Amino acid sequence: MGRTVNKIDGLLVSSKIKDEVKRDVDYWVASGNRRPKLQVILVGNNTASKVYVGSKTRACKEVGIESDTLYLPDTTSEKELKQRIIEFNKDDTIDGILVQLPLPSHMTPLAVIESIDFRKDVDGFHPMNVGRMTIGQPSYRSCTPAGIMELLKHYSLPVKSKHVVVVGASNIVGSPAAIMLSRENDEGKATTTICHKYTKDLTRHTINADIIIVAAGVPGLITGQMVKEDVVVIDVGMNRVPDPTSERGYRLVGDCDYDSVAEKASWITPVPGGVGPMTVAMLMKNTLLAAKEAIYPD
Repeated sequence: MGRTVNKIDGLLVSSKIKDEVKRDVDYWVASGNRRPKLQVILVGNNTASKVYVGSKTRACKEVGIESDTLYLPDTTSEKELKQRIIEFNKDDTIDGILVQLPLPSHMTPLAVIESIDFRKDVDGFHPMNVGRMTIGQPSYRSCTPAGIMELLKHYSLPVKSKHVVVVGASNIVGSPAAIMLSRENDEGKATTTICHKYTKDLTRHTINADIIIVAAGVPGLITGQMVKEDVVVIDVGMNRVPDPTSERGYRLVGDCDYDSVAEKASWITPVPGGVGPMTVAMLMKNTLLAAKEAIYPD
């Protein structure tokens, strides 16, 4: 008889979070306050970005947050984009600003992110928010790492004193996730190792991990041979691989070889339906916090 693997259901947990946000939004508006508003900016015609923006605006509608999307051509200059952002910074009816990444190659993402008022940076990418998160101060936390923390909490998966290996060192997922997990607070206190594309002998690190968070963007990077029994696996990867049997011609897979890793894991996130929905739910939470000025009260 095969072993049982427990799936970490991001759809379930994100639905609960969105229900909470909706209740809070309804109460906020019923109390005489303006409805929260998220301003999204999409530059260019990246197909995946359009899908992500669509999921975010649909979620806004579900929870009662107003949203608007500004579509700009990929010929837009960085200066023009920053000018639009500055206009939105000054608009008191806008609570959160989200610039969908990636940006066209002629733009510098960090320079664009820095032009967003950190009090409206609901993605949690601005250096002010990243810095405050790093030292344990109130901030908008990057949505994907914050969503991962919520999943671990919901399923009562202990982090304290565990060895967590984060594969992928991006500013959006890997680095902030490692920081959150290692902070000396109720959520953290883990021993964290960050691996990346320059890490030699990746298996030497992953085989000893109690928890693995993989966000490298490489399909099937982590296999069953690279993990120990009863490991907890959070797969952030979302990769399209060709599949002639699918209507769309592709299927979505994570950064783990799911079948072989699931044979050893005690808990694992599916792809899709794991981390992805959590990212959107945490964005809704951040936008409501921005409307309430809960992080940065004037």
